[in-house]
Amino acid sequence: MPLIDELAAVLCPLPEPGSVIPEEAFPDAYEAAERERSEYASNLEAAALGIEADPLILALEEARAQREAADRRVRLVLAYAREFQPASRYPLRELGPASGYTPSGVTTAYDAQQIELVQSRIHRAPRRPVPGEDPS
Repeated sequence: MPLIDELAAVLCPLPEPGSVIPEEAFPDAYEAAERERSEYASNLEAAALGIEADPLILALEEARAQREAADRRVRLVLAYAREFQPASRYPLRELGPASGYTPSGVTTAYDAQQIELVQSRIHRAPRRPVPGEDPS
């Protein structure tokens, strides 16, 4: 199995029998996973050929970019929970484990930039002034 096909198998696993509920949906789920695997392999091969890069390095770079994007989403959700929801609704002891931070780490996981981005997306002000912003 060539490198690209093996990477596709690693990153786009096929469902195991008994893993799909309802069981009657297994053939459709398997077919969708095969299609996803095939598309991933085709896209990775095209990208690698297009820029003459090693497919494994491209796969790592893509995984890193996905991890960084997920981290940005976590920070935005934390900013929303802490700055736009009532203080008692989401205590640090719940937000910490849910986000992968310690409870005290939640308080420094986001900054004014994330608060302002959330504000621009939901079109309302945070419940307290944004640090470093002129309140007037």
